[in-house]
Amino acid sequence: MQKIRAAIVGYGNIGKNVLAALQAAPDFEVAGVVRRTSSLQSLSTELQGISVVDHISKLDRVDVAILCLPTRSIPGQAKEILALGINTVDSYDIHASIWELRQELASVAREYQAVSIVSAGWDPGSDSVIRNLFEAIYPQATTYTNFGPGMSMGHTVAVKAIPGVKKALSITIPAGKGKHNREVYIELEDGYDLEEVTQKIKNDAYFVKDNTQVTLVEDVGALINTTHGVHIIRQDETQSNTEYGLEFSMRINNPVLTAQVMVACARATMKARPGAYTMIEIPVIDMLYGNREELVRRLV
Repeated sequence: MQKIRAAIVGYGNIGKNVLAALQAAPDFEVAGVVRRTSSLQSLSTELQGISVVDHISKLDRVDVAILCLPTRSIPGQAKEILALGINTVDSYDIHASIWELRQELASVAREYQAVSIVSAGWDPGSDSVIRNLFEAIYPQATTYTNFGPGMSMGHTVAVKAIPGVKKALSITIPAGKGKHNREVYIELEDGYDLEEVTQKIKNDAYFVKDNTQVTLVEDVGALINTTHGVHIIRQDETQSNTEYGLEFSMRINNPVLTAQVMVACARATMKARPGAYTMIEIPVIDMLYGNREELVRRLV
């Protein structure tokens, strides 16, 4: 069996967990890691013996690039890598613009005979698959997705990008029926006004629709916990009998699960036609390792 050669682009919390997931998968091998600093002196222990470069073009034969990057840098990076004929997987998490990104990447992917799977995280991503299944089997109902309580990586990264924020943490608190509160903790750079920075955070697209509380703390690191969760409910609110409904819930380690979903989707890129897809468009069986017949016999 020829193994799938995957490159990790970006090496933060998700990138480190993607590395572990790839090393545990029997059908993958790590082609290398792309990061801004490729100096041997700055390498973590787990990267010893792995090619670490500052551009993906410096790696030998790459089948798929797993983009472990802040959401807002994904469109440009994905287009550049797809233009090299390399498949991409990302965890882009701005729900309102996923369709537009998918369309943009689809044209590039088709032109260069590559495959892109967009928003391959747990939400959007695996939760999206659950929502679609719920709607298919219970069409006359309403779905609510309640996140948390837990650390939101996308929201945390968005806060860190605000001028004046030294360190940050964003906690999602479910408020019921798909509504959420955001508790944001920050350390402030010298010379910045807390009130002005707070307003910029609240006006950011990640937070503008939610009730957001910003708190200045001495040490953000002391508050970090990667546990997160989701509770998806589908019920018919027009019926007085509330006995019937669908529910799905999980408690997770946020970066670990995100990484595993991305690796599963990286596998699926090798089975898809050129173009761009979201997870609801990908057959679940294509994300699994193993013989198709054996998988059907075992899992159906």
